[in-house]
Amino acid sequence: MDTGESSGLAKSAAVKLSEMGERTKQFGNAMKAPDHQRRIILVIVCVALLLDNMLYMVIVPIIPDYLADLELEQAEHVHVVIHPNSSINSTMSSAQAKSNRDNLDVQIGVLFASKAILQLLVNPLSGTFIDRVGYDIPLLIGLTVMFFSTCIFAFAENYATLFFARSLQGLGSAFADTSGIAMIADKYTEESERSKALGIALAFISFGSLVAPPFGGILYEFAGKRVPFIVLAVVCLIDGILLLTVIKPFSNRTRDNMPVGTPIYKLMVDPYIAVVAGALTVCNIPLAFLEPTIANWMESTMHSTKWEMGLCWLPAFFPHVLGVYMTVKLASKYPNLQWFYGALGMVIIGASSCTVPACKTFGQLIAPLCGICFGIALVDTALLPTLAFLVDVRHVSVYGSVYALADISYSVAYAMGPIVAGNIVHNYGFVQLNLGMGLVNVLYAPALLLLRNVCQMKPSYSERDNLLVDDDEPEGLYDTMKLEERKGKKKGYSSAGNCLPVVVVDENGGFDPFRAQTRASSEESFGPEYS
Repeated sequence: MDTGESSGLAKSAAVKLSEMGERTKQFGNAMKAPDHQRRIILVIVCVALLLDNMLYMVIVPIIPDYLADLELEQAEHVHVVIHPNSSINSTMSSAQAKSNRDNLDVQIGVLFASKAILQLLVNPLSGTFIDRVGYDIPLLIGLTVMFFSTCIFAFAENYATLFFARSLQGLGSAFADTSGIAMIADKYTEESERSKALGIALAFISFGSLVAPPFGGILYEFAGKRVPFIVLAVVCLIDGILLLTVIKPFSNRTRDNMPVGTPIYKLMVDPYIAVVAGALTVCNIPLAFLEPTIANWMESTMHSTKWEMGLCWLPAFFPHVLGVYMTVKLASKYPNLQWFYGALGMVIIGASSCTVPACKTFGQLIAPLCGICFGIALVDTALLPTLAFLVDVRHVSVYGSVYALADISYSVAYAMGPIVAGNIVHNYGFVQLNLGMGLVNVLYAPALLLLRNVCQMKPSYSERDNLLVDDDEPEGLYDTMKLEERKGKKKGYSSAGNCLPVVVVDENGGFDPFRAQTRASSEESFGPEYS
């Protein structure tokens, strides 16, 4: 009886194991399907972008207070060593406090800007690297660097270590952001799907930027400085493991058939790409300049509390998502108006920026901040897919360098923000800062008229020829037929008539070699840039 029961249990266990193996096999096959893999890639990239922007903004409520405590500890230590009698220090306390406050503001500004500055310097190199090795390995490099830099930031106890960790985050972002956005553009080739996927990525970017300050402030208040960064480091580690297990960047890598991307310096001189890059920089200037300055302005003008200063940007997440959703829907119906959506977004940003100084209460301030984020959503969602389309039709469809250029555009704004904005407010005032930012956005909007005919562009045959000639052999029936056709045209034959010579008969019924040569050469030409 015992033997029969044990054999029955063994059989049931074997059946369950076989069922689990079959389900695992089915799951693995499903993960290999292109649609499922694209969705997983989108999730991995969105989490990486969320982490990067949370790391950028999570220090907003933490670092000023933490650096002030470090400054106070150092000042007390120096005072005890140099002046054991506190009566000597009474006349110099106010001047020293002002000097310490100015020094603290400079330290905070440099620490905020260090990530964007290093990101700005590394992006030209990371874009070229991504074009050469693909998108998955640079994304893994970026996540690895971000993980270690976040761990260092969590356990740093002096300004030099904080500065090093913050700069290291910029290095990781230069690889993770660029390769992630480029991977989305590469996997989603149809314009409607690409706009939707990039819109989802932008929503994660916005969510990370706007939710990070309250996230960091709450955890810092109740759990200390280390906890917010440890949580982000764990999420970064999970995302990297998911990348390794799903995409497997180091297995069966074949790039023989991948074309060589256009160098970044050539993309910079393309007038259409230059206009888009300029718009991305200009539209992000208000956000980058207001983030380090608006808290002090709110405290001095409307006597805002700490929670109001920390939560002032959070309601703007919802209009940002609304702007992304609206632009994706409009772009799918009216793709020829992408330039108009971007120009409209810049006008909204300009108008909203000019109304910020007129606000007298916290409730009034929410409206223009929501307008700024809504306008940024319109510009980013309309123009980021346009960059990929411009590369498709005017260059080679490799996206590392062009999205490195887009990341440079963002980094320029966020590198200048913490340093330049404070000086402008100090020398000219907060009102003048906002009026200037609004005016720049409104004046730049007409430049997007240059993009009004972009949707009519079609790729020239030169790129397709390069892709076919550079490969060892054509892939698929279509490429084989087109390559044979072009070879036949170069020899004076037509592929449509079983390689018969191209014969043109003149009006008298005779052969006209000149017209035949002209016709062959015209068929071999690249065709117009616009349809």
